[in-house]
Amino acid sequence: MTTTAIENIGLITSGGDCGGLNAVLKGAALTAHARGVGALVIPNGYAGLYNLVDMERVVRLTPTRLDAVRATLAGSEAGHSRVKISKIEAADKYERIKQGLAKHGIDGLVISGGDDTGSVIVDLAAHGILCVHAPKTMDLDLQTYSVGGDSTVNRIAQFVHDLRTTAITHNRVVVVEVFGRYAGHTAFRGGIAAEADCILMPEVPVDFRIVYEHFRDRFMRRVRESDVNAGTYMIVVAEGIKDEEGNFYTDKDVSADPFGHKKLGGAGKFVQGTLEEMLEKDAEIERFMKDQGMYVPGLYERPEVRTVTPTHLVRCGETSAYDVNFGMQAGAAAVSLLLEDKTAVTVVDVQGGRIQYMPTERAIKQRHVDVNQVALFEQMGFCFGRKAQPYEPAFSELAESETPARHL
Repeated sequence: MTTTAIENIGLITSGGDCGGLNAVLKGAALTAHARGVGALVIPNGYAGLYNLVDMERVVRLTPTRLDAVRATLAGSEAGHSRVKISKIEAADKYERIKQGLAKHGIDGLVISGGDDTGSVIVDLAAHGILCVHAPKTMDLDLQTYSVGGDSTVNRIAQFVHDLRTTAITHNRVVVVEVFGRYAGHTAFRGGIAAEADCILMPEVPVDFRIVYEHFRDRFMRRVRESDVNAGTYMIVVAEGIKDEEGNFYTDKDVSADPFGHKKLGGAGKFVQGTLEEMLEKDAEIERFMKDQGMYVPGLYERPEVRTVTPTHLVRCGETSAYDVNFGMQAGAAAVSLLLEDKTAVTVVDVQGGRIQYMPTERAIKQRHVDVNQVALFEQMGFCFGRKAQPYEPAFSELAESETPARHL
């Protein structure tokens, strides 16, 4: 039994692709079917929503059709686009959307996406369109846990682990640049999981003198202590790292996306170039190379630094088991919230029989890496491009009435 007159729900995925989205679709559609409500795919994100009125038909996710949707597959069966509805010039855009929804008998929307997607949800709700947000972003920078984050962190960690084999074979320094925009969660968690030596991210302005000293001491020690003179140094760098003045290290003259975000990229190459310049000026490196039987004049005078940028490889492929579970829960919870006539809200968690949610306007406020956690790992020897800070934890017992937050 439903508590509001909803016969069909439209399902939208929007923004960047990542793991867990098909789990959201499947969880929402299966739950809708169990509640006697139809689930229809609105293809191509908000572009599809705007053009819905011109579509002759949309796909209904029946149990038979859902058999073909793999919850463990990354990406989205529904497709994506980066479209901000409020920027569409047509004066009748919201009425056009409502006409499209009415044409296909859609009474409310379950929309999965990140902060940009969520801002459009707030906008649509303000114009009388019932919609609920299933949080999705591999950047992990929403106030809630977001589907896709765990899958991406796992892939980053695996890539860095795998690259270590070629790095140590050639005694190379390897810089791996990863997505994350203005927050460093994926670099932080992926780098820790991969046991990278150095992790650079937006929350900690980079002092390259500290990075270089950490690299040189650790790299030289490893090679010297190896019985075959082999060693490496691994750096994970977020695309949005900053200098001590707060400026991004990125390619110049890059364009902005439809939501006004400046496209970032080139941080890895910048780190590589900076380290190469410092290596050239370091007389001790030449002595070290000669001592280890590695030095060849004009050909091999210092360790090589290479940059690998996996880009979309960190968001494609397979979804982690964690994200499949959370994605199906988030999709199911979003349907339940719609049937309770709740709009412009974001699923936070499902704790047994309790669905937690919060206003989408609050959920999409950017969350950064807690630098207090950085200090915890600095005491273990990880470098974050700054002088290591002491870790001084406060202690508190979780109250019986409190529920642990779901965050990576």
